[in-house]
Order: sequence, then structure tokens, then C-alpha cells
Amino acid sequence: MSENKIQVFRPFGPSIAKIIMPIDLINILNDYIEQIIYDKKKFKELDHGNRLAGNVKQEFKLEPEFIKSSGLLNFLGEGSSKWIQMTQNKKTNKFNILASWVVRQFKNEYNPIHHHGGHLSGVGYLKLPKNFGTTKQDSKENNYNGALSLIHGNRMYDCNSVFNVVPKIGEFYLFPHYLMHAVYPFHDNDEERRSISFNATIDDDIYNVYRT
Repeated sequence: MSENKIQVFRPFGPSIAKIIMPIDLINILNDYIEQIIYDKKKFKELDHGNRLAGNVKQEFKLEPEFIKSSGLLNFLGEGSSKWIQMTQNKKTNKFNILASWVVRQFKNEYNPIHHHGGHLSGVGYLKLPKNFGTTKQDSKENNYNGALSLIHGNRMYDCNSVFNVVPKIGEFYLFPHYLMHAVYPFHDNDEERRSISFNATIDDDIYNVYRT
């Protein structure tokens, strides 16, 4: 993955990386997801909603074999490796996806503040409404409908605590597993906000900063 395909942000303590999904991978993932949606037996087997924080219509796991065969494993592994190399100047030899899942969010649904397991996490966008609706007050400068908020620490002088992301199809954000985050609800339309998330582990000697 070339450097022009990854951006690193450090709005507060931990860094966040943005990588771009190839259109072929987006199509493969969406085709697979559509098959699961209409296969009631398969969806029941993969339903992951009871293990996740979201108050959304559907959340289901991706099968390990598909994660590998689709190219998602390589995409996330290469992106995570490049991110760590750029920010820590360390080379990773291990990237193990613990779980990857799809979140199908519709109007008035949301994902409350939460964190993930593993070492690294992330979220990418596969399908989005044409817009997320308007704010209740026309004078509002920012519209956070459907946005992702990444949260760390406290708001102080010269120190932000929230990094807001307006989703765009194909953009994938990587962050440390402990980084608190939430997704706001949206309104005014019946279209789907479809995202994919993951948890992964990397080399223990890189992740464990307290090792002796």
C-alpha cells in the first residue's frame, strides 16, 4: 500500500489512520452481504447483534473463510502494517482478525459510546444514504447526523477530545481498540447506512508497551 493511499491523523493522544478500499473489494463485500440478508438461515447463524452495542436493525459476522478469500484480510493487514510503520517505525509480523461484522443502520437508529476488544479496530463504509437529513435548527453550523465520533480524554486548552468523521463510501478508519466511539442517528430517509468493522491482534511485543 503506497503512502498516498493512507492518511494518519492525531487529533488527540492515539493516532487514527484512513485507508481507501478498492472498488472491487467494496462490490465483493456488498454482494456477499446481500446474499446473507436474504438467506434467513444463514443470517440466523451469523447474527451478532446480541454481542454488540448497537441499537440498529442488523449486525452479523463475516465468515473467516470469506474474510480471507474476499481480500479483506490482506487489505486490513497491509493498511494496519503501514499505519504502525508510519507512526511507530516498527514492522509487524502478525495480524490476526478476531472478528469482522456488518452493521446495517437505518433512520433513528444509533450506536452508543463503546470500545472494542483485541489490539486494533476499525470501520469502513460500504453503502450510505444520499444524505443524513437536516438538523432541527437551521442555524446549526455542524450536522452530525450519521457521523462517527472518535473520543479520547477531556477537552482542555490546546487539546481536543472528539474527532468527528462524515462517512464516505470506500473510506476505512483504523484506530486502537480502546478508543471510545459512537455513531449518531440520522433522519428524513429510509436508506441504509452500511458499515463493516473488525477487531484484530498484532505482535505482542509491539502492542504491550509495558513489557519488561
